[in-house]
Amino acid sequence: MALRNIRVEGDEILRKKSKTVKEITPRIKELIEDMKETMHDAGGAGIAGVQVGVLKRVIVVNVGKGDVVLINPKIEKQSENEVLSVEGCLSVPERSGYTRRPDCVEVSALDENGKEIYIKSDSPFFAKALCHEIDHLNGVMYIDKLVTPTKEEIEALKEEE
Repeated sequence: MALRNIRVEGDEILRKKSKTVKEITPRIKELIEDMKETMHDAGGAGIAGVQVGVLKRVIVVNVGKGDVVLINPKIEKQSENEVLSVEGCLSVPERSGYTRRPDCVEVSALDENGKEIYIKSDSPFFAKALCHEIDHLNGVMYIDKLVTPTKEEIEALKEEE
């Protein structure tokens, strides 16, 4: 395992669409392990292959319940209800902003052994992390989705904390 450099805003690769993983090779498994190590070292809740310079449809998400590895993830369903929250990104260091994301998503993917899996987010934070990382695979960053909340919405968020 090795730490990889995290690409930051302005790097053209972050705006490119990642390619489908056709076979889970030793190189893909090495990429996954490196992504896990890099994400944990940086203190992130998720990371996409493109963020370490690899245009493969691989993400790792950890919202406190262990690493979830998804290969070729696809959002199959998402709730109509959206949640306003503060969002940040390892590729946009020392900045954050408000976004609205679905409070629940269902995702199909392959796990790191090539087995088909289907997961449903069990919290708005997990849903946000899944959407955020899958967006990366399509060249979309959270800064593209920033919103300006009302004062009332900001106060409501502060009360929830």
